[in-house]
Amino acid sequence: MRTGPTIFPGAAIRLNAAILALLLCAPVDAATLTAEIGNVRNARGHVHIDICPEDRFLKDNCPYAGEAPATPGLTIVVVHNVAPGRYAVQAYQDENDNHDVDRVLFGIPKEGVGFSRNARIGLGPPKWKDAVFAIDGDTRIRLSLRYFLGPSGPPASR
Repeated sequence: MRTGPTIFPGAAIRLNAAILALLLCAPVDAATLTAEIGNVRNARGHVHIDICPEDRFLKDNCPYAGEAPATPGLTIVVVHNVAPGRYAVQAYQDENDNHDVDRVLFGIPKEGVGFSRNARIGLGPPKWKDAVFAIDGDTRIRLSLRYFLGPSGPPASR
């Protein structure tokens, strides 16, 4: 039984084609990265992570990023749709929510910072080889923030 003329006869076909194209463009093997960030010293601001390939490590504009409200002790940040590859995570607690790592004299971070594999922070940032890990499916990593000024972590439990 026909109910009347179709106002836009090709619209349904075009819409279905557009939906199919979007589904085909989605990364089939994209993964979810769950980062457990330890040693968060307070509940101020957010914990932010960047997931960086080697050419973007220690720079802005890494292809994947995420954040979660800071929780003293442990904060979990989840990032979806990460393509398989070799990456390093750089993390910081953005205590004042200004979307930047605040620094003092000589570039020393005022806020907590950390890297995947708990790559060592010496007199400078860590090396790529010390922070790199592979994502080839859903992945969970753990790292701890390090604070150079003020309390070095959350208050001790009593």
